[in-house]
Amino acid sequence: MNQDQISLLQQLLDSPKKIVVIGHKNPDGDAVGSCLGLSGYLNSLGHNSRVIMPNDFPKFLKWLPDCDKVIIYEQQQERAQRMLTQADLIFTLDFNALNRTGDLGVLLEQAQADFVMVDHHQQPDDYAKVTISDPTMSSTAEMVFHLIHALEGESYIDADLATNLYTGIMTDTGSFRFPSTTAVTHRAIASLIEKGANGSDIHRAIYDTNRPEKLKLLGTALENMVHLPEFRTAYITLSQKELDDHNFKKGDTEGFVNYALSLNEVILAAIFIENKQESITKISLRSTGSFSVNEMARTHFNGGGHINAAGGRSVKSLPDTVADFLAILPTYQNALNDTN
Repeated sequence: MNQDQISLLQQLLDSPKKIVVIGHKNPDGDAVGSCLGLSGYLNSLGHNSRVIMPNDFPKFLKWLPDCDKVIIYEQQQERAQRMLTQADLIFTLDFNALNRTGDLGVLLEQAQADFVMVDHHQQPDDYAKVTISDPTMSSTAEMVFHLIHALEGESYIDADLATNLYTGIMTDTGSFRFPSTTAVTHRAIASLIEKGANGSDIHRAIYDTNRPEKLKLLGTALENMVHLPEFRTAYITLSQKELDDHNFKKGDTEGFVNYALSLNEVILAAIFIENKQESITKISLRSTGSFSVNEMARTHFNGGGHINAAGGRSVKSLPDTVADFLAILPTYQNALNDTN
């Protein structure tokens, strides 16, 4: 971590502050875990810190320590606006462009407080007074762990804080199997276990609480999967009707795209999910090796992320979005075939 940025952050935290910690829209395990972990640490230092999420997070994360204290902007807009107006400092975690917070981004752009960004995605925007950005890190939760150590705050990591950070790292690394998982990541996990995180309990709480409808939705997704061996690509589609027929809940499609990526010889995988309420098609992209889905998402689908994991969206219909995807694949055919 950049020592100049750490020193500047230490100056900002040298007296008690009103602090708001913000995660991205449609928060996942890393966003929720890292925000709760950092907020817990800041409160231990004597600051008044609260977490705001743009919208609600999945049920499988509702057991996390202090998650009941998270303010959901969509449900508590006036309260969130008041807190942002009164804040001395605003941390933004697991995103690096304010538009990743949806409607909340308008309030953030108007905020007078200093911003601190902690994020592991590529190509960060320049809105923060302190920018702690490292795309080589497995997760923002791992970055928070290292940030706490850089601030000499290891003694403040208790079992609750460790549980939140462990959850963020575990979910964003696909249970420690993605290439971003390094020896440094495993050492961080070992330290969090020593601090009280129970890995097996956390894994069970996240992954072993499936509803029958979710598993049947997975079956539908796999039935819809299309394999394009000439492009070393596979993709999945889910329509709004298919979601509705299976009583879709937020987070139900988490990880579905990885089934397409697991096919032999597949380098690029995508899932296209229709969202009638927002009039968009949501897109998740995954890849292996050196093929950059971050570049693909940024160039074609108003998104971005990491080299091997990115997301985007289209205002076109589900069939038209898939057609656009198929139309651009020949452009990437050589790169896909050259990737090991």
